[in-house]
Amino acid sequence: MTDPRFYSPVGPLALGRLAEIAAAALAPGADPRRMFRDVAPLHLAGAEEVSFLDNRRYRAALEASRAGACVLHPDLASAAPAGMMLLLSDHPYRAYALIARAFHAPSAPKPGVAASAVIAAAAALGPDCEVGPGAVIESAAAVGARTVIGANVWIGPGVVIGEDCRIGANATLSHCLVGDRVVIHRGVCIGEDGFGFATSREGHLPVPQLGRVIIGDDVDIGANTTIDRGSGPDTVIGPGCRIDNLVQIGHNVVLGRGCVVVAQVGISGSTKVGDFVMLGGQVGIAGHLSIGDGARVAAKSGVSKDVPPGTTVSGYPAFPVKEHWRQVATLARLAKRETKGD
Repeated sequence: MTDPRFYSPVGPLALGRLAEIAAAALAPGADPRRMFRDVAPLHLAGAEEVSFLDNRRYRAALEASRAGACVLHPDLASAAPAGMMLLLSDHPYRAYALIARAFHAPSAPKPGVAASAVIAAAAALGPDCEVGPGAVIESAAAVGARTVIGANVWIGPGVVIGEDCRIGANATLSHCLVGDRVVIHRGVCIGEDGFGFATSREGHLPVPQLGRVIIGDDVDIGANTTIDRGSGPDTVIGPGCRIDNLVQIGHNVVLGRGCVVVAQVGISGSTKVGDFVMLGGQVGIAGHLSIGDGARVAAKSGVSKDVPPGTTVSGYPAFPVKEHWRQVATLARLAKRETKGD
């Protein structure tokens, strides 16, 4: 149930078409010709809306829902109310995401340059780009085709941005090369100096930061995140990474492919993060460490040593998760004994 002031769903769309889009199977009795106008949560959805169930804890919400259709796992089909059309999928949340995207596809660029935008004569702007009010594109910068540049964005000299990218309002980009289909949300700052100083009794002498930020294809960077350029080596964000809001990535950090970095994570300089690593909210990682492929770090953990591939760690300092919870349980038992002794 979307607010029409902000969202204008495409539609209506037939249930059979939605099943094709989501690679889902229609349950017996589902009418592929029935039309739907939008998506909505289980407790708000009506007869012309599609909802989903991915967490079994919300089974009661499914049983009480008035949604016209629902995407869910086949194991939960028996809990659906009579008359609800079912789209069955082993991965219902992904299937729902595809359906939601069908109703709410990103708007196409509106080619053109706002009158108040400033584009240097030596900058290169690809075809069908949209450049918002107050945006500045400096000399020798290059922007690929169909890229959207939001209001008041600053793109520094020499920056290269690929095709089909979206740069949110007030973002600033310097010393960086950005791949295709990258989404950079509002207020992001990419390519500032890394935090590098030569310290002595005479004070803190800034060390020139002479590297770049390299961002792979299909990366999504959340609002107000900062990514520092390298000190000599580059800072690298691998293809397919998803970075949440308010993340700080230090100089020379390398993220592998498909990493997920949740809000308020801080990664100190020169740390190497492997492919498909997941970092929970407010994780802090010290510098010059190695986080192996497929590792997972629980929220609010402090990582002070290397994490082997495939390992899940938790706590402050971070330990393998089973060891961490054994320590917590042991401490709780000791505290209980102490209380009884009093």
